[in-house]
Amino acid sequence: MPERPYTLLSCGMSIDGYIDTATDERLVLSNDADLDRVDAVRADSDAILVGAATLRNDNPRLLVRAPSRRAERTARGLPPTPIKVTVTSRAELDPCAAFFVTGDTEKLVYCPTDAVAEARCRLGALATVVDGGRPIEMCRISEDLRARGVTRLMIEGGGKVLTQFLTAGLADELHLVVAPFFVGDSRAQRLVGDGSFPWNPDRRAELAEVRRFGDVVLLRYALSDRFDRD
Repeated sequence: MPERPYTLLSCGMSIDGYIDTATDERLVLSNDADLDRVDAVRADSDAILVGAATLRNDNPRLLVRAPSRRAERTARGLPPTPIKVTVTSRAELDPCAAFFVTGDTEKLVYCPTDAVAEARCRLGALATVVDGGRPIEMCRISEDLRARGVTRLMIEGGGKVLTQFLTAGLADELHLVVAPFFVGDSRAQRLVGDGSFPWNPDRRAELAEVRRFGDVVLLRYALSDRFDRD
C-alpha cells in the first residue's frame, strides 16, 4: 500500500450534528480553551487541509497562533506554521484570501486535471497548484502529500472534505467537539454527507478519550490501527 500521512480530522458540531447555519452568519462551535487545544494540534502537524468552500465561507488564516509554539517549530527548523492545503473542484479561489496572503509557509492547491491551468493563472506565485485527478481523488492527494514530506496531516473541514476522507478510509483519528446548542435547520450543513463509511453499526469506531473544555466536550476517536495513543 502506498504511504500516506497520519491523518487527523478536527471539527465541531452542534448537539444535532450541524457545522454551520443556513445563513451568512458564522456559527461559533468552540471556545477559547478548545481553540488553544486546536492550536496545539496544528503546531504538531506538517500540513493543514481545508476545502475551498471553507476558504470562501470562513476566510481562515490557518496559522499557529501561540508565539511559544511558533518559536518551538522554528527551533526545530520548521516554518512557524504548517503547510496550508486546499482542495477545489472549480478553481474559484480568491487570491486575496487570508489562506494565501498570511503566513510564511508553503501553500498547495489541489484541483481537477481540467482546472489546473485556470488555477495557476488565477493564483500565480501565491501557491503551488497540483493535479488532483479527474475527478479529484483523496487517495491521490494523500499520497502526493506524503511524497512531499508530510507525515502528519490535519484536516479542519468542511463537511464535503470530511466525508471524502472518511469514506475513502484515509482517516486515522477524529477530534469531534460538541457545542451545547441546537441549530434545528435542515437547510444547514451537517458534519458529513451521504456515503458508505467504514464505521457503521457492525463496525463501531473506538472512543479513545473524552475531555471537557469549558462548555464543549471533545470526543477523540481511533479510526485505524495507526492511531496515536500518546
